[in-house]
Amino acid sequence: MAMTLRLSPEQTEALRKTAAQDGLSMQEAALAAIDTYTSRRSQRLKDAITRIATEDAELLKRLSQ
Repeated sequence: MAMTLRLSPEQTEALRKTAAQDGLSMQEAALAAIDTYTSRRSQRLKDAITRIATEDAELLKRLSQ
């Protein structure tokens, strides 16, 4: 699927420089970033659930009674 990604001039330059340093095209770098972001989502969700369960353990215990 084709899409247009609108970046600020600063973002474009940062992406261009970083991709070049890594020997990648800007598209390859953007795709890698998207893959990393989407693959981490389930872990971030698990971490958030664990944090809430820990921080609110007493409240959750009272609500379950």
